[in-house]
Amino acid sequence: MNSVFASGFLLILCFGLVLGLSDFSLSQSQSQSSIGSIRNEPTMVSNYDRIDEVKKQCRSYLPQTQNDKQPYSKRLFKIKDRMSFVNGDWWQDLDKAPIMPLKLRGLNRLNGSNALSSLDETETNVYDPSSPSNFVSFWVTNVDRAHRAKNSVNVNGILKLGITIGASFGSRPHENNPTFTIYPGHSELSISFQGIVSDTDDSNGETVMCLLGNTMLPYRYPDKSNPWDWVNEPGYINQPPLIQDDQILLVIRYPKTFSLTQRGIYGSLKSLNPKTSQKYFDEVRLSSSLSGVVNYEFSSDKLVSKACTPYPYKDEFVDTGVEMYKGADFCLILERFTGQDFPLTVVPNWKCNGTNEYCSKLGPFDTDASIKATNGSFKGVLLSIQDVRCEEASLTGKNKNNRGSKFTKVAAVIRVVPPSENYYNVAQRSGLNNMTLSVEGMWEASSGQLCMIGCRGIVDRDFNSCDSRICLYIPLSFSIKQRSIIIGTISNVDEGKPANESYFPLAFEKQVRPYELYDQYTASHPSYKYSKIDLAGSVLERHEPFSFGTVIKKSLLTFPKLNDKDSYLVGLSLLSEDLTLHHPAVPDSGRTRSPLRADVQFEILSIGPLFGHYWSQQNDSITEEEIPKESEKTYTEKQLLLNVSGQISLLGLGSEYGNFSSVFVEGLYYPVVGKMYLVGCRDVRASWNVLYDSMDLEDGLDCLIEVVISYPPTTTRWLVNPTARISISSQRNEFDPLFFKSVNLQTVPIMYRAQREDILSRRGVEGMLRVLTLSVGIGLIFSQLFYIKENSDSVPYISIVMLAVQAVGYGIPLVTGAEALFKKSKSYDEDSSVLQKSQMIQVIDYTVKILVLVSFSLTLRIYQKVWRSRIRLLTRAPLEPNRVPSERGVLIVTAVAHALGFISVLVIHSLQSWLVELEEYMGLVQDLFLLPQVIGNIMWQINCKPLRKLYFIGLTIIRLLPHVYDYIRSPIPNPYFSEDYEFVNPHLDFYSKIGDVLIPVTAILLAILVHAQQKLGYEKLAGLLDFGKFRVLPRRSVAYERLSPVVEAEMTSGVDRDRKEVDIE
Repeated sequence: MNSVFASGFLLILCFGLVLGLSDFSLSQSQSQSSIGSIRNEPTMVSNYDRIDEVKKQCRSYLPQTQNDKQPYSKRLFKIKDRMSFVNGDWWQDLDKAPIMPLKLRGLNRLNGSNALSSLDETETNVYDPSSPSNFVSFWVTNVDRAHRAKNSVNVNGILKLGITIGASFGSRPHENNPTFTIYPGHSELSISFQGIVSDTDDSNGETVMCLLGNTMLPYRYPDKSNPWDWVNEPGYINQPPLIQDDQILLVIRYPKTFSLTQRGIYGSLKSLNPKTSQKYFDEVRLSSSLSGVVNYEFSSDKLVSKACTPYPYKDEFVDTGVEMYKGADFCLILERFTGQDFPLTVVPNWKCNGTNEYCSKLGPFDTDASIKATNGSFKGVLLSIQDVRCEEASLTGKNKNNRGSKFTKVAAVIRVVPPSENYYNVAQRSGLNNMTLSVEGMWEASSGQLCMIGCRGIVDRDFNSCDSRICLYIPLSFSIKQRSIIIGTISNVDEGKPANESYFPLAFEKQVRPYELYDQYTASHPSYKYSKIDLAGSVLERHEPFSFGTVIKKSLLTFPKLNDKDSYLVGLSLLSEDLTLHHPAVPDSGRTRSPLRADVQFEILSIGPLFGHYWSQQNDSITEEEIPKESEKTYTEKQLLLNVSGQISLLGLGSEYGNFSSVFVEGLYYPVVGKMYLVGCRDVRASWNVLYDSMDLEDGLDCLIEVVISYPPTTTRWLVNPTARISISSQRNEFDPLFFKSVNLQTVPIMYRAQREDILSRRGVEGMLRVLTLSVGIGLIFSQLFYIKENSDSVPYISIVMLAVQAVGYGIPLVTGAEALFKKSKSYDEDSSVLQKSQMIQVIDYTVKILVLVSFSLTLRIYQKVWRSRIRLLTRAPLEPNRVPSERGVLIVTAVAHALGFISVLVIHSLQSWLVELEEYMGLVQDLFLLPQVIGNIMWQINCKPLRKLYFIGLTIIRLLPHVYDYIRSPIPNPYFSEDYEFVNPHLDFYSKIGDVLIPVTAILLAILVHAQQKLGYEKLAGLLDFGKFRVLPRRSVAYERLSPVVEAEMTSGVDRDRKEVDIE
C-alpha cells in the first residue's frame, strides 16, 4: 500500500516537472523566436535604379528646374517626417477595375468604395453593419542626399493601401517585400516606390512627389461581375493568386504652408499598363493632411472675423446662466477632453420647427446611409476633434478697450463618426472630405467662448466651403439639466440662405465623468447646483414609512456613511467611492433565474458640497475653508441626509423596459438605512413626435422618474445578502408615450472600500474557518492514535473503508488544488484580484494545504495500524480466518448505498452534468463517513469500542459546520455567471437549504448509532431491537468471537516465539 502511494506521489511530481519544463521550453522558444524575428527583419535597402524611368514618366507632373537655384537643400532633413502620413483616405470609381477585394463572411468587397456584392443570401442575417474603412499610409524611407538636383531630390518610399474593419494602418511594412495579404475583414497591399521630390516656384505653391512603384497585385478575373471569385475558394488566405507589377505611378501634392485652407495632402495612384491588361486598375484617389510635426500657420484672420465678429457671437449658450471656464489652461483642457478616448455626442435638432428634411440635416456635413437611417435622432453619431493647435496672441485694432488684450488662437479638425464605423478607427483618420471641418478661431478669457470658422473638405481658391461657424464652451457649473463638460454649436455663417441651402444649427456635447475631473480643470472650482431636493424628499416620505423593520435596521445594521476620522471633504470623497456601482445585475422580480442581464454603472457626480472627487495631495480645487457655512450647518442639523447627484447607465436591457440607457439623478442619501431617494431625468430629445405632444419636459428631458437605490450593510455581510437593489419607475400614466415599465434590478454582491482594504471577505472568513476546523481535526486524529495505543484489542474492528473515505477527502485537494472544506460555500469574490494578491489569503491557503497534508498523513497512520493489527490477528489464528474482520461486505454495501443515492441526486437535479454532480456528491460521501463503520459493526457483531467517542463525534461536528454556516448565512445568488459556468451557478447548487438540514441530521444519526453499538455491544442492541417474531438484527454468530486473552496479549506485544514476525510498514 505504501508503495502505491509513493508511486502516485512520484507520478504527480513527474507530471509537475514535465509541465514546468514544457512551460520553460515554451517561454524559451517564444523569446528566441521573438529575438529571431527581430534579427531576421529585412534591412531597408535604398535603390535608385529606376530614376531615369521616373523622370520620363513624371515629366508632366514635376515643375521645371530653374538653373539659378542652388541644389535642393531646404528642409532636406525634414522630408521623412513632413511627407510621411498615416491613415489617410482612398477611393476609386465603381464597376470598372478595382484594385483589391475584401472578404467578409458572405460578402466580397469589390473595390475601394462602399459597394458590396456577391452577397450570400444565407449569411445576410449575420452581416455586421459596421462598414469597412479604406486606409492609406505612406512613409519616406530614404532621401538621396548625395545626388541632389537644382530643385529636386531623389527619395525611396513605401505605401500601404487597404480595406479593414477594426484595424488601422499605422505600422510600416517591410520595404523589401511588397505584397498583398488578405484574411476575413482585412485586405492590405504594400507597394515599394522610388522617385523625385520637387518644389514649385511660387511661395504659396506646393511640393510634388512623383514615384514609380513595384508590388504583387491580387489577380483579377476578366469577368467584371465577379472578378474576385478566388476569395471563395479554400486556402485563399495562405496562397492568394498574385501577379507582379512594376508600372504603378504615384503622385502626391503637399502644401508648402500648413494652414486652415492649405492643410490637405492629395494624390493619385495610377496604373501605366494598358486597360486590357490584367494588371490595370482604375485610378486611386488619396487624401490626407500634414502630420503633427509640421508647424501650423494661423493666417486666416479674415475668415475668422467673417464668422466671429462681433465677438463673442450670440448663440444659444450665451446668457444662459451657465458659468464657463475662463482660465489660462483652456487648450490643455480642450485637448484632454477631446482626445481619441473622448468623443463628442451630436444632439438632435429637437428645437427645430421646420420640415423634416431641414431638421434632419447633420449641419454642414454630408451623410451616409447609416446617418440617414437615424431619421434625425443622430443616435450613435459622434464627432472627433483632432490635431488641436494653439497659439497665444494679442488683439489689435481701433478699439482701445480691447487693444493689446491677450487671446488664444485655436485650430483643429472636426470629423464625423457615422454609427456604422468604429469610433477609434475613424478618430485616427487623417483624410479630408465632406464629413470633416478644418477649423480655426479665437478664444478669449473674458467670455469663455471659442469661436471658429469651419471649412468643409477640400478648400478651393474662393474658400466657398468655409461657411460654418463653430462656438465651443467648457462649462464649470452643472445641474440635473446641464451635465456636459463640453458644449457647442455648428451654424451657418450666412444666416440669410434659403432652407434648401442652409441647415439648422447643430449642437454637440460631451457628458462629464467623475473620473475625468482632475488637474487644471478642477483648479477652477466646478460646482453643482441642486434643484430637485424637495421632490426627492417627497420620494423619501413615500418609500420610507415608519415600520418595526426600519427601527431594527436602524439600530442593528450600519451602512456606508461619513467616517468621523477623516476630514469632511476626504470623507465625502471616500463615501462617494463606496456608493459608486459598476456591477452586473438581473431583474429583481423574485424569480429563481432570468435570462436577462444588464450592466449597471452608477457614478456619483457630486455629494454634498463636493463635486467629483477630492484629491488631497494632487488638487487643491476645494479646501475645508471654502465649504459654504450653510452647507455645514445644513448637514449638522439634518445630521445624516446628504444631497447627491449622479448618472445611472444601464446596458443590456431589452425594449420591454423602455429603450433607455441612462438616467441623470439627483436627490438624498439616507445613510441610516443605506438608501438613496432620487429624482431622475432621461434624455428624450431624439423623440420628435413626443416632444411636440408633451408639455411637461424640461429642456428636452423627461424628469417624471423616481429612483430608489438600496445598499447592503457594511456589517454582518456574511448573514445579509450584500447586493444593491435599484428601482426606476415612471410617474406618467400608461397611455403617455414617455411611460416605461418599472425597472427593478439586483446587482451581484458588492464590496466596499474598507472591506477590500481589510480583506474581510467571505473567502478570508472561510479560509480561517478551514484552518480552525482542520487544526481541530488533527487533534481528534491524534486522540484516536493515542486511544489505539491504549486499546489495541479493538483496533482490527476500525473500518478501513471509513478511513479510505477520509483519506480521499484529504487527498483530492492535494492533487486538484480544490478546497478541503467549505468548498460548497464558494465566495462570490473568489476571483477578485485584490483577494488573490492579498498576503493574508496566500498565507491562509498555504496553511490549509499544510494542514490537509498532515491530516492525510495521520489518517494513513491509523490505516497502517489497523492493517497491521489485522495481519497479526490472522497470524495468531491461521486456522480461523473468519475471526479477522473483512471489508468486502462493508465496501459492497456502502458502494450500493451511495450508488443509489447518486442516481437519486441525478434524477432530482434533472440529469444535469453527472461530473458536476459527482464532484458535489463526493462531499456528501465524506459527510457520511461513519456509514461504513456502522455497517461494519453490524457485520462483525462487535462487542468492543474501536473508535474513541471524542474522535467520531468531533469529526462529525467538523463535517457539519459547513452546513450550519451555509444555512445561517445569506444565500449569495451570483447572476453574473451564465449557465455555462455550472460550478459557480447558484441555480445548480447541490446543497440546498433542505440539504443543509437533512445531511446534518443523517450524520448525527450515524454518530448516535456508532455510540450505541460501542456502548451496548451487539447482543444487547439486538435484544433491544427484538420485537418477538420480528428481529431487526440477526442472532449473534460465532464468526467474530474475540480470541483468548493470552492470544490477544501476544498479538499486542508483537512477540511470536513460534512463527516469524510479519512486519508491514
